[in-house]
Order: sequence, then C-alpha cells, then structure tokens
Amino acid sequence: MENYNHTSTDFILLGLFPQSPAGLFFFILSVLIFLMALLGNLAIVLLTLLDTHLHTPMCFLLSQLSFIDLSYISTIVPKMASTFLSGNKSISSIGCGVQSFFFLTLVVAEALLLTSMAYDRYVAICFPLHYAIRMSKRVCVLMITGSWIMGSINACVHTIYVLHIPYCQSRAINHFFCDIPAMLTLACMDTWVYEYTVFLSTTLWIVFPFIGIACSYGRVLLAVHRMHSSEGRRKAYSTCSTHLTVVTFYYAPFAYTYLRPRSLRTPTEDKVLAVFYTILTPTLNPIIYSLRNKEVMGAWRRVTQRICSVKS
Repeated sequence: MENYNHTSTDFILLGLFPQSPAGLFFFILSVLIFLMALLGNLAIVLLTLLDTHLHTPMCFLLSQLSFIDLSYISTIVPKMASTFLSGNKSISSIGCGVQSFFFLTLVVAEALLLTSMAYDRYVAICFPLHYAIRMSKRVCVLMITGSWIMGSINACVHTIYVLHIPYCQSRAINHFFCDIPAMLTLACMDTWVYEYTVFLSTTLWIVFPFIGIACSYGRVLLAVHRMHSSEGRRKAYSTCSTHLTVVTFYYAPFAYTYLRPRSLRTPTEDKVLAVFYTILTPTLNPIIYSLRNKEVMGAWRRVTQRICSVKS
C-alpha cells in the first residue's frame, strides 16, 4: 500500500478497485449498475407524480423509497467514480463529513421506510377493513417524516463525533467512501466507548427494524396460508420471499459490518459487504417492488400509451 502520511486535514479514500484491467472492468460494471438504479428509481418517482392512480399509501411509500435510493447511491458512487478516473483520492474533511452525514441519514431513513412498507402489507392483508384508518395519508406522512428526522439526528451525532476525534499521521481511509468503522481505525485514541455506541445505534436502527419486517411478513404468510386459492397463495409466497430477500441483502451486510468488533473486521471484506447496501440494493428495490406491483405496471402502461398517442 502506498504511504499516505501527511499533515493535511484532508482524508484519502483508497477506493474499491485497483488501477488494473480487472479493476477497470468492475468499475464499468458498477457505473452501469449505478445508471440502472438512477433510471429505475427516477422512473418510479416520476410515475407517482404523473399518474393519479398511484396516489395510494403503498405507492406513496414506494416513491419515497425510490427517492431515498436515488439520493443514497448518488452520495457514494459519483465520488468513487471521480476518484477512480482522476486518480485524485483526496477528500476534504468537510466533504467527508457531508458524505458521512447523508449516508447515515439515508441508511436509517431507508431502514425505517422498509419497515413501514412491511407494515403496510401486514395491515392490507391481515386487517383489510381497517386499512383506510391505519394507513391514512396522515399516517404515511408521519412515517416518512419520522424516518427522515430519526435518520438526520442519528447521522448528526455520529458525524460530529467522528470529525472531532484526533487522527494519527495517516489519514488514508481503506474504503471507497467515508465509512465510520473504517475511519475509526485511524484514530489516535481509544474509541471503545464510541464503538459501543455504534453497536447500540445499529441494533436500534437496523436490527430491530429487520425483526419488525420479519414479524410482519411472518404474519402475512400465516394469513396467506389460510387462503383457499392456491394461485393466490403462490403469488403471495413469491412476492413475500422476494421482498424478504432484497431486505436481507440490505440489512444483513450492514449489520454484520457495524456489529462486529474492530478486531474481527478486514478492509477488503468491509468493502465487498458495502457494495451490497450501497450499490446493489438501490438497484434491486425499483425492480422488485415495481415489477410485482400491479398499480405501478398499470401506470407505466398508461404513461407509455399517452406518450405514444402524443407522438402519433
């Protein structure tokens, strides 16, 4: 590894890919995935705005999830791409703090929003007569607002702390973005108390929401099991299993990275795991949640027909 010892207050992001043909291949692949995520999430946000049929609680939550994913992946990938292309691995202390703040805000906001979406499915299937009350517009707004507020408070606390701890001579972060566990390895002080705080924070905002999602889908699957229609059960099982798979892709790598003690972490493993929750999940969410949503697909056909009729 290159020697990045210096006296500047800037950090150095060592990046995800090496400057080699293999690194170039994976970089191009990551950019293509980023563009897919960008287009997919942007399409859902625009569809929700353009089609009044999508002004339902579930579609409203889905559009918010797409907006978060859009912001989420845009916080990480552009800087990673510019670092790889230009070779300039430096990032200012303020820039690192801003990236870390938005990343942590969006992580918690997405975790809580996914929990809200699981609750929406739970109410729709288990309590259909109470759905209009339990999932009213006001409830949806409160869920979304609460997600953003909790996320920003959590991010503010962690970002302020991590920018004010003393760092040793090397400020080279062995990661492709300003990730707090990677930054803590550079600290010139004992950070075990703060690492315990990170553990508690991850348990509160990642583990508990995942348990809530698992319980919600468990109740849904139990209700579906009692259905008389075998075709309906098959579709419901397929949808729930797909949703749970995508949710696991997001929660499991993040929890595994942040809950492990520093002694058990390796930079390479952390970077590979981070790809799942920073790049892959924002790409899979619009595909999984939209292709299996009849309202979204219907809106897509209506918008397409409208565009075709205008052109003709």
